Amino acid sequence: MPDTPIQILVVDDDSALRALLGDYLAGEGFLVAGAEDGVAMDAWLAEHETDLVILDLMLPGEDGLTLARRLRARADTPIIMLSARGDDIDRIVGLEVGADDYMPKPFNPRELLARIRAVLRRRAPSGPTEPREENGIIRFGPYRLDLGQRELRRGDDAVVLTSGELELLRILAEHPDRILDRDLLLDLLKGYERSPFDRSIDVQIARLRAKIEPDTKRPRYIRTIWGKGYMFTPAGDA
Repeated sequence: MPDTPIQILVVDDDSALRALLGDYLAGEGFLVAGAEDGVAMDAWLAEHETDLVILDLMLPGEDGLTLARRLRARADTPIIMLSARGDDIDRIVGLEVGADDYMPKPFNPRELLARIRAVLRRRAPSGPTEPREENGIIRFGPYRLDLGQRELRRGDDAVVLTSGELELLRILAEHPDRILDRDLLLDLLKGYERSPFDRSIDVQIARLRAKIEPDTKRPRYIRTIWGKGYMFTPAGDA
């Protein structure tokens, strides 16, 4: 843990859960505040800074997905979403709107603690090779991915990508150093060149690698995690 305590905001209408998480995470060295809904969250954030938000999906008033969109529009604060429903569609939409992780209820607080630490590690700056997102631009290695212009450039040269390849790269780049399994990638890519993706996500990964990897036999940016899926490593670890 860093010398300066990490501030966590728990947004959940279950007061017992807020109290439980507050006590448990405080015991692990975190500062913890609670809010029962979006109104209380906004009021707290108007006067405080937070390092991570734990956000329930089902809330009175604005739901968690709407709040996650608002949070992501105003800052890059890490978000872990919670849901009692546990539906795959909730997990997928939660990631699409910018959540860093997703946990179904009920859960073991120790697992949540591990997820919090993993998210904070992924978000911690580690040097000039770490991806930087500013005004919709993500940088990795010699590349510049412009989400607004929907283009990838290497220096002054444009890298020609299909719409599906570009969307796949966007999804990978927005979830750095995280394993994404094939089924999740297929669901996130729904609506983009659906037929090719239905045949095999591996084919699309291979095509993307051929355009960005220095050596496709030893990929640096899009790594295969055998038996699990793929991981985007912006630092270019070989």
